[in-house]
Amino acid sequence: MLALKAIMISAPAALLEQLEAVAGRMALVRHLAALRPGPLTTTTASAKASLRAIARRWLDLDVEIRSHDAHLGRLAERCAPKMVAAHGMGTATAAEMRVLVGDEPERIHSEAAFAKLCGACPVLASSGKTGRHRLNCGGHRQADAALHRVEGAHAHPPAHPQLRPAPHRRGQEQAGDHPLPQALRRA
Repeated sequence: MLALKAIMISAPAALLEQLEAVAGRMALVRHLAALRPGPLTTTTASAKASLRAIARRWLDLDVEIRSHDAHLGRLAERCAPKMVAAHGMGTATAAEMRVLVGDEPERIHSEAAFAKLCGACPVLASSGKTGRHRLNCGGHRQADAALHRVEGAHAHPPAHPQLRPAPHRRGQEQAGDHPLPQALRRA
């Protein structure tokens, strides 16, 4: 998309006005893929040919990505159906967690071991007099990103009343600096 935008910005004004009228990213890409540049004797024809080539490659890659996503979805459904069905988990997230765990799920014996693998565990960050911690920067980056996606889904509870969490019993007295994202990542 960046390459398309760069060519569009430097395109002749008449072509740019024509393209600005198209609303939506995919509509624009399809419009660009259907351009007919004609003989390459003008800057407009050259810009159209460049835009057309990049847009057609975009559409080819989009089809390929959809095919790979469908295959990944079938594999994730077969290998981890409960994980895919869980709230906040999609096929990509479930597949990433499955890659992290591997063929030996017994090696992850606790939540702490899982947090350590993902890089979501606390690490001592103080000199010894105080007990300050920070999050671990190591671990499996893709699994950490998957945890963030799940955390984002749990940060906004579902609208169904039976699935909403119970309110905190202290209500407004709850500590304002509670590390909710860290707690959700470990859950």
